[in-house]
Amino acid sequence: MRGRGGGRGGGRGGGRGRGGGGMKGGSKVVVEPHRHEGVFIAKGKEDALVTKNLVAGEAVYNEKRISVQNEDGTKVEYRIWNPFRSKLAAAVLGGVDNIWIKPGARVLYLGAASGTTVSHVSDIVGPARILALNASYFLKAGGHFVISIKANCIDSTVPAEAVFQSEVKKLQQDQFKPFEQVTLEPFERDHACVVGGYRMPKKQKA
Repeated sequence: MRGRGGGRGGGRGGGRGRGGGGMKGGSKVVVEPHRHEGVFIAKGKEDALVTKNLVAGEAVYNEKRISVQNEDGTKVEYRIWNPFRSKLAAAVLGGVDNIWIKPGARVLYLGAASGTTVSHVSDIVGPARILALNASYFLKAGGHFVISIKANCIDSTVPAEAVFQSEVKKLQQDQFKPFEQVTLEPFERDHACVVGGYRMPKKQKA
C-alpha cells in the first residue's frame, strides 16, 4: 500500500523486527518515518502505513500490529493504518501535503463513528492531546481542518467533481480557506479530502 510520496521523508536507522500479528508470514520489516511527523512506513513484502501504538499490546479495531526491535534492544509496537478503513490514511497515501496533525498537536476530531481514524490520530499526537469536543465548539481563527467529502451522499445526479467544487465554494463562503484537495481513489470511490485553514490571518501562509 503506497501512494504518491508514501516514502518521502523516510530516514535511516529505522527499527527492524518481525510482524507479530501484523505483516504477512512474520517476515522481517523495516519501519521508517513518513514525511508526516508521527506517521511511519513499514517496509516488508508489502509496504504499510503505520502509527506507533499509544497502548502497546492493545488493538482498537482488530487491526494488525508490528513489533519492532530497535538497535538499542528496546521494542516498539506499531499499528497498521488501513486506508480502506480510514479516509485520513487514504489522503496521506494519496499524497496530501500537510494534515496539520503531529506529536503534541491539539486536535478537534468530529465524526468518530467507529474510532478507527481517531485512534491513529491519538497515536500521532500522544496522550491527553485530543480534545473530545462536539460540534458546538468551533475551530479557532488560524486553525486548520481536514474534511472528507463523499459526493454521492450530497448529490448523486451530477459528477463527483462538480459536487467537490460546490462543497469547496461553501467552505470558502464560511471563511474556510482550502489549501489542497486530493482524491481518495482507489481506497474510497467518489471521495475527496480537502485540507485548509479557518479564518486565516492575511499574513499567515499555508
